[in-house]
Amino acid sequence: MSPRAGLDRRTLVIAAAEIADHEGIEAVTLAALANKLGVRSPSLYNHINGLQELRTQLAIYGLGELSNAMNNAAKGFSGDAAVQAMGRAYVDFARSRPGLYETTLRAPEQANTELETASDHILKLIIHVMKDYQLGDEGEIHAVRGLRSILHGFASLEQKGGFGMALDTNVSLSRLISTYIAGIGNMKSK
Repeated sequence: MSPRAGLDRRTLVIAAAEIADHEGIEAVTLAALANKLGVRSPSLYNHINGLQELRTQLAIYGLGELSNAMNNAAKGFSGDAAVQAMGRAYVDFARSRPGLYETTLRAPEQANTELETASDHILKLIIHVMKDYQLGDEGEIHAVRGLRSILHGFASLEQKGGFGMALDTNVSLSRLISTYIAGIGNMKSK
């Protein structure tokens, strides 16, 4: 069977991301994707080898989109301002692309160089910003893990409705990142 004109892997991934963002990642099935694209499920196999590959491609796409958002936000900034900008971009991405964001959370599959490369872009971006704090190689990795944990925790709590009080969550996020930045100074001596 020949592939349908205009249908390619990227089109599938973008359509799957839309499903994930509107209905959740569990709603991304081959049947749902085929229905959205107006094709029969077997047609999808001309472009992907099944649901697992589709989800891997979603993760690669999501990591790329998140990396672009963080990189664009941090352009022209350094130090504290870059960390603040990247942090806001991270949480804004989770807010605007909740399903796609979820795909970025898993650790890269071993031997999947495309997924590892996509994940490494974000890691290298944050490490580049952390260089300003002179933490050393190991300290930078700890700092990246800490920042990711803070941002993911904030984004997850917000998505689940965990911030019910009538306070601006953007102010809370900014203060949280500022507190994290202040704490980085303590990491230098450890």
